[in-house]
Amino acid sequence: MSAIDMTLGDQLTLKQLANALHNGFSPIVEVESMDGIYKVRFHHANGVSDLSDNKGHVSTFLGTGEIRDTLGQLGLTHGVLTFADQCGDEMIGVEGKAITPDEMLTYGTRISFR
Repeated sequence: MSAIDMTLGDQLTLKQLANALHNGFSPIVEVESMDGIYKVRFHHANGVSDLSDNKGHVSTFLGTGEIRDTLGQLGLTHGVLTFADQCGDEMIGVEGKAITPDEMLTYGTRISFR
């Protein structure tokens, strides 16, 4: 675990992300799709951090192109696209088991920021 991982909280601004990347931060980048709105999470040795604005609100995006441009400029090259969990259909009586966050990352779609 790098020293930078220990100092990160559950929210991370773009400025903090740029600084962390400059100091050796190497996260797994998750882009979660929530019915047309996307948010970005960084998985690291000390937990998970949401990309947030300066006011502490989780940053949301209306498309993956904006995320690609923003994160690509910082030097990140790839991530995993996941989808908000929908595991069953109560309208027709189909039950399901929610997948874990680790399963979401494992079975997500690999995406590029460059």
